[in-house]
Amino acid sequence: MVISKAMVLDSETGEFRSVMYKGFASEVFVPYMDYRQNWYFKSFMDAGEFGLGAMALALVPLNDCPRYSYYLDGVFVYADGRPYIQPNMICIFEKYAGDIDWRHSEPPVNGFDHNQARPRITVVARMAASVGNYDYIFDWEFQMDGLIRVQVSLSGMLMVKGTPYENPNQVPSNVEMSTPLVSENVLGVVHDHFITFHLDMDIDSSNNSFVNINLVKEENLGGQSPRKSILKAKRQVAKNEEDARIKLKLYDPSEFHFINPSRFSRLGKPTGYKLVPRATAASLLDLDDPPQLRAAFTNNQVPVIGLFSIQMLFCNRSEPWAGGFLVYQSKGEDTLAVWSDRNRPIENKDIVLWYTLGFHHLPCQEDFPVMPTVSSSFDLKPVNFFESNPILGVMPNFEKDLPICWASTSQ
Repeated sequence: MVISKAMVLDSETGEFRSVMYKGFASEVFVPYMDYRQNWYFKSFMDAGEFGLGAMALALVPLNDCPRYSYYLDGVFVYADGRPYIQPNMICIFEKYAGDIDWRHSEPPVNGFDHNQARPRITVVARMAASVGNYDYIFDWEFQMDGLIRVQVSLSGMLMVKGTPYENPNQVPSNVEMSTPLVSENVLGVVHDHFITFHLDMDIDSSNNSFVNINLVKEENLGGQSPRKSILKAKRQVAKNEEDARIKLKLYDPSEFHFINPSRFSRLGKPTGYKLVPRATAASLLDLDDPPQLRAAFTNNQVPVIGLFSIQMLFCNRSEPWAGGFLVYQSKGEDTLAVWSDRNRPIENKDIVLWYTLGFHHLPCQEDFPVMPTVSSSFDLKPVNFFESNPILGVMPNFEKDLPICWASTSQ
């Protein structure tokens, strides 16, 4: 599923404004953590070697998607190049789960309560790909405040191996058991998932810049206050690709802004969006490990010549796939990590955000025989893009606006 020309309707001007030219999952790297003869080679590129589109299957109405969903067909090709249609490949639906988009209450004055709240209503585009034993569910969520949330959910069946042991107490002290038992005589092999997204940002036009807003602590305030320390924001515009390699660190936080340096709000601020990472993971493999060489776009906590989990590149239409154009038998000679070493200028250019979402999976008994779904996501959120909260004019819900549902009475 490719999201093309994502735009937001500005509620004040009535103008459709560009946010992103194209967004899609570019590569999925899945290394298994077993070095033995029959397992060491199991490190898959689920997009480049199998295909997230080619492995997509029809969604199941009422279970994969709500009753009121609208379904889109998918166009596929046979081996000889002839096209064919598969129905129900993408569903689009509106979601209201009781979340709050904004609210505020004031204490009662003269007996009058001042309470205001608005429900969060989201439009979701969903597809699912069954790549071997794993199922990936991709959700692109579009909220009324302009926020775009990209969520990846994992389910399916574990890749397992047999063992003579039925419980950990049977394992001799001299036998290494780094792979956990998930059932009697069944091991669930530890593994990772890294999903790298290609996000061609077009904030109000194609010429954009990347700004790292680093939050730093300032101490020794010179006795001006009882406070001993505060946070300050340091703004740095990335000049080239090397400047835009970001290492996510809890105690060195940043905001990551994508701005249009030629369009400004009424306060003189450049219009923009920011990336908001959520739970993620980094690869712990050695950088010279053969699987990691092929998937160098997932490197994290490496020297400055490497690649971190956030990377901005100059937009090159020949570089859509993080693992390179020819992934089979690749040794890492044509990947996102290689392209970034060109260190091209990216200020006020057509630029692409690459973001890697990661999962470590240490299997447990609840994952066997079928895994419950786990999810993570990231947000693209407006920052100085609108003059004020864009949904101030949205009306609240009232009882008469909602469908009436009653529990059936059992006889």
